[in-house]
Amino acid sequence: MKSIETRTGTETLPSLGHAEVRIIAHTPEAARAVAEALRGCFAGAEQRSYPGLDGATRLHLTVDTATPAGPAGSRQSAIGTPAGIGAHSDEI
Repeated sequence: MKSIETRTGTETLPSLGHAEVRIIAHTPEAARAVAEALRGCFAGAEQRSYPGLDGATRLHLTVDTATPAGPAGSRQSAIGTPAGIGAHSDEI
């Protein structure tokens, strides 16, 4: 995997054909609604949520940009967790 330098350190890029999406919302419901909309367009590989500042919710989603979502969305593919993917250094 390739790494890039960011203002908070070094981050590993997602695998080819995947994108990391970070959602910050006031409520978990709002974050999940955005994630569901993305899953309507792309197959989802993994979803992680973290508490944010001042009670906000942070939800991180890895989407497969090379595979369109199936008719029932990608909820089944969201069950598995790819190895080596976890919280970013600025999220601990």
